[in-house]
Amino acid sequence: MTKTEEPAQNSSAPTYQCRLSLSTHTINHLADLLRRHLKAIRSRWRILPPGKIAVIVLAVLRHDQRLADMAGGNNVSESTVRRWRDELIGLLAAQAPRLDRALKKIARQGGEVVLIDGTLIRTQRRIGKADRRNYSGKHHHHGLHFLALTDENGRLIWISAARPGRTHDNTAARQDHVLAHLRAAGLGALADLGFRGLDNDILDPVIVTGYTASRTHKPAPGEKEANRVLAVGRAPVEHGFAHLKNWRILTKLRTDPARATRLLRALLVLTNIEVNR
Repeated sequence: MTKTEEPAQNSSAPTYQCRLSLSTHTINHLADLLRRHLKAIRSRWRILPPGKIAVIVLAVLRHDQRLADMAGGNNVSESTVRRWRDELIGLLAAQAPRLDRALKKIARQGGEVVLIDGTLIRTQRRIGKADRRNYSGKHHHHGLHFLALTDENGRLIWISAARPGRTHDNTAARQDHVLAHLRAAGLGALADLGFRGLDNDILDPVIVTGYTASRTHKPAPGEKEANRVLAVGRAPVEHGFAHLKNWRILTKLRTDPARATRLLRALLVLTNIEVNR
């Protein structure tokens, strides 16, 4: 066997440039976060400056650039880019708000209601019985389910932990004690029919879900109007999901599902920085 020290990637391969569709404010925020972290752990040297590392990680998150491609274009190893990505995702996820604090902040700002909804992010299908729980019968593909809360304008304020794709919205909301946190903060929530049965308080409901139709019951004109008003009020929550899913790494998640929660919360922080700049 002949031993060689040449890199696996071809260093003479052609490279190209692409535009990173993010503001300078977002890049500077991530670079400053990394500088403070390096100072805290007393790490005086990295092969690239923090600003360049921030751009590389944001390119991976925003455009789903492959780690090997980013490594080859910057003359570093793929494992180094992976380490930078995981490091910055952890730092960003630590800044994501807790549910109780996020709701209390909305209440202090004079808000009265929040918008709640669940969605699914696609994942690669894995081999084995353990992946069966990630199959969503509603969406007919494998993925991870998570809940999100937004304010009345559609700004994301909280994201739940990622759960198997077969998880129902009500199940996730009960596990996160969403109803109890809403009551403690004195807020209401607008939700779709997937959350029916979560709040059974008829006299003082916290979660409003609208009216359903069945074979034996057709909604009255007043109920139809109430559903229309509720749909208009809930529309901004879809804008929040749209902003989050602009990060193309979520198009079809290839990372370990166990790390998806940190990734989602890191993207929540980045989305709010980008949207509210």
